[in-house]
Amino acid sequence: MSDDKIRVIIMGAAGRDFHNFNTYFRNNPKYEVVAFTATQIPGIEGRKYPPELAGPLYPEGIPIYPEEELPNLIKKYNVTQVVFAYSDVSHEYVMHRASIALANGADFRLMSMSNTAIKSAKPVISVCAVRTGSGKSQTTRRIGQLLKEAGKQVAVIRHPMPYGDLRKQEVQRFATYDDLDKQNCTIEEREEYEPHLRFGHIVYAGVDYEKILRAAEKEADIILWDGGNNDLPFYVPDLHIVVADPHRPGHELTYYPGEANFRMADVIIINKVDSADPKNVELVKKHAKEVNPNAIIIEATSPITVDNPDAIKGKRVLVVEDGPTLTHGEMSYGAGYLAAQQAGAAEIIDPRPYAVGSIEGVYKKYTQLEKILPAMGYGEQQLKELEETINKAECDLVVIGTPIDLGRILKINKPSVRVIYELGPKATEQLKKILKERNFI
Repeated sequence: MSDDKIRVIIMGAAGRDFHNFNTYFRNNPKYEVVAFTATQIPGIEGRKYPPELAGPLYPEGIPIYPEEELPNLIKKYNVTQVVFAYSDVSHEYVMHRASIALANGADFRLMSMSNTAIKSAKPVISVCAVRTGSGKSQTTRRIGQLLKEAGKQVAVIRHPMPYGDLRKQEVQRFATYDDLDKQNCTIEEREEYEPHLRFGHIVYAGVDYEKILRAAEKEADIILWDGGNNDLPFYVPDLHIVVADPHRPGHELTYYPGEANFRMADVIIINKVDSADPKNVELVKKHAKEVNPNAIIIEATSPITVDNPDAIKGKRVLVVEDGPTLTHGEMSYGAGYLAAQQAGAAEIIDPRPYAVGSIEGVYKKYTQLEKILPAMGYGEQQLKELEETINKAECDLVVIGTPIDLGRILKINKPSVRVIYELGPKATEQLKKILKERNFI
């Protein structure tokens, strides 16, 4: 490659980084992407972005390094531009990374949708958020149901989570639970895909989102983008719906790129108003009106149900919650914790004394976690460590607040109950009205 190219490092977490590369850099002769860096997700560094996906300008592929090596990598490769390409981090966090790049002589870049979003031949509804764990997945499921009830064929395309063999994950299609097993999905992947499958929706994901979109368009009337974390859509939306969380008021203006979503939204759903402080709901609403006065604002409940609430009353329980919501989402509780309290648990036990291996490391890194166990399972070893942690815990019952049935993939040695949470009926009717007005149904 010529020395006059702009040498680039893309900072990522096996998602937005690959998408930005594919859509903007892969066939762009002005640039040479010399490396990716990786963070947030265990074990994704040390791989290569394979030449089969990287294209003819990169016959040897592109190495992926730990983010901690960024200063040395800038100097090693004589890098002139660092592209930040992952999500659900504070504005302060982003500027610290910018400062590292600048201090080592490289420009720092954030990329907009105008350079990275792909245009579909079919109508696109995007559901994104201001923080992970706000409730975008339950919103996406509900919209999918409304479209299906109207006779529309829907393809749900989910933000990437390619933590395995990237060559095999270029385009993934899931229609049954067996597909999840065949493609060795992690817990995080199952949490996002399984609920859609339960409602009869086809789910696409993978690495190359141009190819994914073209495959989905062949069998769908409408594309439903199910965003990850608080990232921007990968496709140009005809309707952009963004979910905000009043349990974390103010985050809609202080996290990247969630604030951009908040400002771009056609519809802002302030979720969980049934469990949040009303003052916090009003604060989020105030911010929405200030920065996006043209957006439609919907206040939504997120009712929690338990398959056997009587089993919780008077028991010592272990609460297992959605992993990303608790880790980089920075929450200290979730639906399982609220359900255990509401159902009269005698005690919600501290899981930390029973944590083993990488699960113990999670508690050291995310110190806000005390009375809940995040459902971490990014690989076979971590899955075993999660199972061992649950089975070691001294309790009467396990309250599972994850979107999936953990009993399908773990052998739990004690009774358990599942907690389900879906978008409330009033918000559902408001969304149905908007879909009709916008001619989606």
